[in-house]
Amino acid sequence: MHTRRRGSSGSDKPSADEPPEWSDVDPEDIESRVVELAEQGYDPSQIGMKLRDEGVTGTPVPDVKLATGKKVTEILEENDATSDIPEDLRNLMERAVRLREHVQANPQDYQNKRALQNTESKVRRLVDYYRGDELEADFTYSYDVAVELLENE
Repeated sequence: MHTRRRGSSGSDKPSADEPPEWSDVDPEDIESRVVELAEQGYDPSQIGMKLRDEGVTGTPVPDVKLATGKKVTEILEENDATSDIPEDLRNLMERAVRLREHVQANPQDYQNKRALQNTESKVRRLVDYYRGDELEADFTYSYDVAVELLENE
């Protein structure tokens, strides 16, 4: 987004309509495990990886949406286990806070000053996207607001 490089092509998930036979975990067990992992402090993306690697009762779950018919975030919304800030926005805010602290300690680091500008512009763009739905209508990003939000979680 902020460089002249071309994007790298990524792999696509294989198209499947139903979960594989070897992963015959009950959807209710999967949903309860998702809520349990969320209560332990895992993000939705981390929950998906945990279910893929560890599974439920020892059986891996390759795709939560195929197994349950719902995405991990939908399961969390149904059980009121979502966080106040969307995961992608929170990760960008954490990065911006770390960069701001680094730039304050190292004022001659021009490369990271540029990285801070780029990261904060991505945060503002995401805030515009989420404003009204996931965030309050009058929410505006600033370093102080980000620090306060990240401390509360």
